[in-house]
Amino acid sequence: MSIKKATGITRNEILDVAWDLIAQRGAEISMKEIAAASGVSRQSVYLHFKTRGGLLMALVKRADDRFAIKENFFAAIALKPPAKRLDKCLCVWFDFVIKIQPVANHLIRLRKTDEDAAAAWSDRMNDLWLWERQLVKSLSSDGILASCWTIDDATDFLWSSSSVQAWELFTCDRNWTTRKCSKVLRQTIAGALLV
Repeated sequence: MSIKKATGITRNEILDVAWDLIAQRGAEISMKEIAAASGVSRQSVYLHFKTRGGLLMALVKRADDRFAIKENFFAAIALKPPAKRLDKCLCVWFDFVIKIQPVANHLIRLRKTDEDAAAAWSDRMNDLWLWERQLVKSLSSDGILASCWTIDDATDFLWSSSSVQAWELFTCDRNWTTRKCSKVLRQTIAGALLV
């Protein structure tokens, strides 16, 4: 008998319930709480995810799939005008940040004290850095990356300047609108990276 048949709920449905719980109450929630909110036993949750770390890792990867970040980002990388390519990649990323921010903030906050949260966050941010490195390499190949940058330094700058943490500072701490934040960050990053 399959796990879905035994529990009556899919893995993705459990992840979606967990996403909503974490967004509302924080990443400290237990597998027991996720099970109760999903209407399944704790054992069923463990059948799907084995550990809390497995659930958090699946949760952040589900967000990538659910919001199609990789597909949208790489579609933007395929654009021919290099300046437009950078701008579109940043638009795609910032649109994604708006969607993940409630859960991302909890993972960021907990990563110093919670190995599972740290692993889930690091996994996604390491992938983002690699995607952004491909973007920077394409800008360099097109001769539009400013000569003061190495590929890795430019990627580090892009990655940190477009981070969820930077977004949070502007939109929450300084009360910028998401539109203003996106526009200013995109212009600033382009101004720093491109000739």
